[in-house]
Amino acid sequence: MASFNCFILALFATLMFSGIDVDLAARRLQQLPPLPKTGLPPLPQPTIPTVLKPGSLPPLPSILNLPSAPKVTLPPLPSFSLNPTIPTTIPSIPFLSPPPST
Repeated sequence: MASFNCFILALFATLMFSGIDVDLAARRLQQLPPLPKTGLPPLPQPTIPTVLKPGSLPPLPSILNLPSAPKVTLPPLPSFSLNPTIPTTIPSIPFLSPPPST
């Protein structure tokens, strides 16, 4: 219990001495001359890109006679059932015969 009291006393002393440093630092800051107020630098003006007007682009070249693609026929899909059948019979389990008696 005595060590706990010593710990509290040391903590209290540390807090008191740290407060002195804070007071001195605050006093020094108050005695400094005020800093000049600086504003933000002016922002650069954004440049707006020019928008193309309709009709100012040259017409696209027309596609010349291209050969037509051959017709592709796919084989029919296999038929499948959405409702699978569930077997209802239980298969028999083969049991081994007992060993022959001597």
